[in-house]
Amino acid sequence: MPKSKEFLSTSDDSESDSEAPKPKKKKVESSPAKAVQPKKSTKEEKSSEVSSRVERGPNGEYMFQISQNRYATVSEFRGKALVGIREYYMNDGKQLPTKKGISLNPQQWHALKEHIDDIDKALHEISR
Repeated sequence: MPKSKEFLSTSDDSESDSEAPKPKKKKVESSPAKAVQPKKSTKEEKSSEVSSRVERGPNGEYMFQISQNRYATVSEFRGKALVGIREYYMNDGKQLPTKKGISLNPQQWHALKEHIDDIDKALHEISR
């Protein structure tokens, strides 16, 4: 019962106080946004170490554009790092992934990197 009495007794006060905290809430909301911006700049510094052409996806993944609608991504899924190559499409102004793509775990990615020179040579021979 004291809670309801307190609520009733402070309802008049809370109405007058409710107008004052609203601007404070806006100020509080803007100050965390300012606090988040330096964190983003720290992430931007880290991503600039990775590459100056890297984008960050909505879930924090690193996105490297290969062509207009294709990206190579480095992301985390269920606690495991993955390298993905995937096509994307636009829907209602949002960039969404298609089913066309592949994800490689770090071991598969390193195995692919070991074959890059051989793949380049084979590509050069075929494209003559």
